[in-house]
Amino acid sequence: MLQMNKCLPLFLALIIVGCASTHSINKSSSELKGKDLQPVGRFRVTKTNELELIGTAVHFGFQFSGNACTVITSVPSHGYIQYVLDGAYQKRIRLNSGLDSIVIRAVNTGIHTVWIYKTTEAATGPIYIQRIMGKDLKSVAEKKSPMIEFIGNSITCGAAADNVDMPCNQGEYYDHHNSYFAYGPRVARALDVSYVISSVSGIGIYRNWNSDGPTMSQVYEKADLNINQSELWNFNQYHPVIVSIALGTNDFSNGDGVHKRDPFDSSIFISNYVKFIQLVKSKYPNAKIALLNSPMVSGPRGTMFNQCLVSIKRNIDALYPNSYPVSLFYFKPMVARGCAGHPSVDDHAIMADELYPFFKTLLENP
Repeated sequence: MLQMNKCLPLFLALIIVGCASTHSINKSSSELKGKDLQPVGRFRVTKTNELELIGTAVHFGFQFSGNACTVITSVPSHGYIQYVLDGAYQKRIRLNSGLDSIVIRAVNTGIHTVWIYKTTEAATGPIYIQRIMGKDLKSVAEKKSPMIEFIGNSITCGAAADNVDMPCNQGEYYDHHNSYFAYGPRVARALDVSYVISSVSGIGIYRNWNSDGPTMSQVYEKADLNINQSELWNFNQYHPVIVSIALGTNDFSNGDGVHKRDPFDSSIFISNYVKFIQLVKSKYPNAKIALLNSPMVSGPRGTMFNQCLVSIKRNIDALYPNSYPVSLFYFKPMVARGCAGHPSVDDHAIMADELYPFFKTLLENP
């Protein structure tokens, strides 16, 4: 397990981090509108002052006093959030389509801190936070700290990871998402850093799981990672010190068995990956770039994947000789235990254990 010291279990470390990393910044009231909240991740504020949660794991915090508060939400279709109360993770909550209300209850009276996370990804659709009602409400801002942006596919989303509430073969694809316990947020919390996730299930560098596109290069600049939308994301919103890119699983896959699939082309993969990193560096010129392979790609394909990453690193390091060199990380091959061949919540814990020293070193090195 990830440990800050040998005697401290991961779950306790995360509780301590959660309690220590926030501060309230506004006066208390009996109602907070969506616009009053201070989210971290991909979001927008609507013309009607609702907070629109776009990306997976986008999160916001607030305080209330007493025993309970109520969060009013709306979603086009059903969706999910997760929440942490006073530093302790609680559960996922299904939001029904249309207006819905969530009552968050505390065992004891007093001042309580809540952090709410969007569980599902951008492609699933937005979740709107209309208002929060309660006693002595205060918006809470995340403590200023270094940030890691995690770019990836369904694995980075935490997709198909959680079948606790619904068996894998039932419901919709996104009924099993759990981004809170995906490898990226786990590592970020253990390192006490902030994070944002830009990920799309099934997406790749030059081809997707079941199509030739749109690929990540085509949607990354879109606010909601949807090529058909015109609004662009404001990359001045955050300044990550590390950008972690975990793409390639879908490029290397055999596809869905329905659409025509040509053999993997390493030259196209490398060329498109280099161009995508150039796009990322145009947004974050000072960020360190970390490339991750996939625990789902092993054997000869895994060897080729790793060789491609070496070539990509060589190309980028030559193009940017004055920048911090690209860092590579290779996961150990894994037999995934989640739904539809994806890593489970427990598998993500294993991945996070492997990644922790790698990102710790990147954060510590100048």
